[in-house]
Amino acid sequence: MRTRPSSRRLLAAVALALATAACRQDMHDQPKYVPLRGSTFFGDGASARPLVAGTVARGQLRDDTLLYTGKVGDEPSSEMPFPVTEAVMHRGQEAFNAYCQHCHGLTGSGDGMVVLRGYTRPPALWTDRVKERPIGHIFDVITNGFGAMPDHAAQVKVEDRWAIAAYVRALQASASGTVNDVPVEQREQLDRPATPAAAAGHEQQH
Repeated sequence: MRTRPSSRRLLAAVALALATAACRQDMHDQPKYVPLRGSTFFGDGASARPLVAGTVARGQLRDDTLLYTGKVGDEPSSEMPFPVTEAVMHRGQEAFNAYCQHCHGLTGSGDGMVVLRGYTRPPALWTDRVKERPIGHIFDVITNGFGAMPDHAAQVKVEDRWAIAAYVRALQASASGTVNDVPVEQREQLDRPATPAAAAGHEQQH
């Protein structure tokens, strides 16, 4: 059965009327507040309500004090908040090379490229003064900065800051290590020629 042209026009008109009715202007002009708009409803004249005391943003609970502050009570912790595994050390090396070596150098000697260009030279990470600091202090310095060193809390996530601190401990140990500290089964690797990448990194420091 074919629909006559007049019937099609009537159906189109009805559909248009329904669409127009559904999109009334008052649906666009809904009563709402935009940021910083005043209000006559609340006594303080502000539309935005203060947060309820104790409100914590999603993902920002931070109930692990050691993990997020590096402290036990008011003192820097001498322990890591999680086990130091090979994966943690590998990540610590990656993060150190990305965020730290341009000042501290690849070996922690304080001879990074920006220092060679005139930036304030940091102390070598393997000096007794630095080695005696608890690992929580290293985490705190990365988080909040110290002296000429700016804080890195915004650039480096908290777990990576701890991984860097663990890697700094490895650099400190290697600075005073001897061949006897290397496991027997790994000592033959010391005699292998350096890879091009490692050689390039060594030359960069000199």
